[in-house]
Amino acid sequence: MKMNGKTILVTGSTDGVGRYVARRLAEDGAKVLIHGRDAARAKVLSDEIAKAGGAAPTFYQADLSSMSDTRALAEAVKRDHQRLDVLVSNAGIGSQNDGPQRQVTADGHELRFAVNYLSGFLLAHLLLPLLKAAAPSRIVNVASLGQHPIDFDDVMITKGNSGSRAYAQSKLSQIMFTIDFADELRGAGVTVNALHPATYMNTTMVRAGGVTPISTVEQGGAAILHLVEGDDVADKSGLFFNGMNEARANPQAYDADARKRLRALSLELTGLSS
Repeated sequence: MKMNGKTILVTGSTDGVGRYVARRLAEDGAKVLIHGRDAARAKVLSDEIAKAGGAAPTFYQADLSSMSDTRALAEAVKRDHQRLDVLVSNAGIGSQNDGPQRQVTADGHELRFAVNYLSGFLLAHLLLPLLKAAAPSRIVNVASLGQHPIDFDDVMITKGNSGSRAYAQSKLSQIMFTIDFADELRGAGVTVNALHPATYMNTTMVRAGGVTPISTVEQGGAAILHLVEGDDVADKSGLFFNGMNEARANPQAYDADARKRLRALSLELTGLSS
């Protein structure tokens, strides 16, 4: 897919691998919609893109731990644009951000489940009319090899909580949603794939966890860009990739009953069921 003139939303794009991806797409001629919580960071990124000769990006400020903020983000994008060629759902919070303890959003959801999974689930559904209008279009969910099965009796992990478990559960949820949504959208001209971009990239999230980076942002960015623009994946959907290669996720991802339960819960928690 040629990026010139394409409209692409990259969530969590004022830092880390999302920032790299947004810059690269803008340099390739895409109309990039950047998202984050920090307007000052967004201004720095916009200036860098302009200096490099890319089209000035549009910044959307939103806190994706909030379902109302996520809805407002979708409404703003729909107000400003008639089509969306690619949604890169990249925004996330790591296992150690603000500590490993259990954290709860204003909506009452476990924080990592809300930011890493529920917001992307809601955003993809709300922006679907724009994605269908731009078909063939793509959704790319930035997940992880770190995956933990969902305990449906305690999805918000009120017992036995740890930052790593919460993070890994949220990432498996993304992959389960990817498989489900791909089935739902078959024939609509919208593909949905998920990936683990690279292991322990040199990002703020990784450093916050006290982990020594072993991969570069450029390596992870290249894997994301492959799913955004690669011709070899144009007709592939509902898959999980480890870097550039197709891979298998945690077995629960392929359990249709588990995916059905997660979908029903997610529709309820995001208000989409009503």
